[in-house]
Amino acid sequence: MASGSALDPLVDRVERLLVRYEELQRTNALLAEQVELLTQERDSLKSRLSAARARVDALLERLPDLNTPA
Repeated sequence: MASGSALDPLVDRVERLLVRYEELQRTNALLAEQVELLTQERDSLKSRLSAARARVDALLERLPDLNTPA
């Protein structure tokens, strides 16, 4: 049977892996939060762009047609 001292390196490695796993979980949660915020910002910008395009199109419709005589 293996002695405690033979298992120590394995125990240390498992503990380091668990710490790293927890760090990666926290990092992943932060990145997921950033993705959500950026997705909301993108959607807001797309909506603003659409509204601006609609305003520009409305203004273009009000311009006189230069191809027809006045």
